Amino acid sequence: MAHWRPLIRNEVVKMLRKRRFLVVVLILAVLIPIFTYAHYTSSKTAEQQLGTQDWHALLQQQIIDEQNRLGSSRLPATYRQSIQAEIQQQQYYLNHNVNPAAPGAATFMREFASETIALFLPMLIIVIGVDMVSSEWADGTIKLLLTRPVRRWQVLASKYIALVLLISLFVMIAGVLSCAISGIAFGYGSWTLPIFVGFSAPDATVQTVIHSVPQWQYIIMSFGLAWYVCLAMGTISFLVSVLMRSGAAGMGIMMAALIAGNLLVQLASSWPTIKYVAFVNLQLTDYLTGTAPPVAGMTLPFSLGVLAAWAAASLAAAFWVFTRRDVLA
Repeated sequence: MAHWRPLIRNEVVKMLRKRRFLVVVLILAVLIPIFTYAHYTSSKTAEQQLGTQDWHALLQQQIIDEQNRLGSSRLPATYRQSIQAEIQQQQYYLNHNVNPAAPGAATFMREFASETIALFLPMLIIVIGVDMVSSEWADGTIKLLLTRPVRRWQVLASKYIALVLLISLFVMIAGVLSCAISGIAFGYGSWTLPIFVGFSAPDATVQTVIHSVPQWQYIIMSFGLAWYVCLAMGTISFLVSVLMRSGAAGMGIMMAALIAGNLLVQLASSWPTIKYVAFVNLQLTDYLTGTAPPVAGMTLPFSLGVLAAWAAASLAAAFWVFTRRDVLA
């Protein structure tokens, strides 16, 4: 293992010197305060419209609003199931006198992980992953890199291990920043707030599996799932980085695929085959709350398996291409 450390350290230092990772962290540091302000403004606006700060009244109004949405005949079946499940979950919190939106940094972290896991965080990871190999072509250092007295697969393995380390660091930084910044506005409490999990979608009224966990534990699960999604997207980006000599082109491909996956969830949810597409299986935190899946038959183990299969295939293809590619071509 000792001979791997210089290779991995060199790749990590190389990425930090290019400041691509630092730029991504800066984006987080700029946008999280904006998200915090938007969340704070939204809660205050709701209180002003109802003329009360009583969370019972606010939650009851949310239930009424969602019930009104169900009256639309144009609502797709998937959205209808999701709204029904959300109404039943909110009613469950109301019946058990638990405020699911109790102000605090922990509550913001929980919502931040849920809202950013499918698009925002993977998009930032793509910026890092696509640059791992393609930048060697852009900088003209690929030939020098491969003349070192190490095998090609070792060079690529060190790059991938460095990517995994950077992804892990990125998710940790996202959690720390979301806590530190949101705490300024909401305080640093609500860590032990009970969060109910185990709802069965779309029938969230089955109470035999419902149980509560402290919010800090729920946050660990949410950010763990976010790390898993980021790792899968980073691995697919790693393959694109090997295939494409232009980082900009690779980034465009990955961004388009990521956005297309989110659109497929909305436009083609009745097409069963799309559940095998990696980009459709990113909203893993929905399984914790029992939200109806975008395609019938999807479960947490299924989505984890699909992402793992895509990541494994991408990694295998990346090694196959890199070890056989003619750098002089």
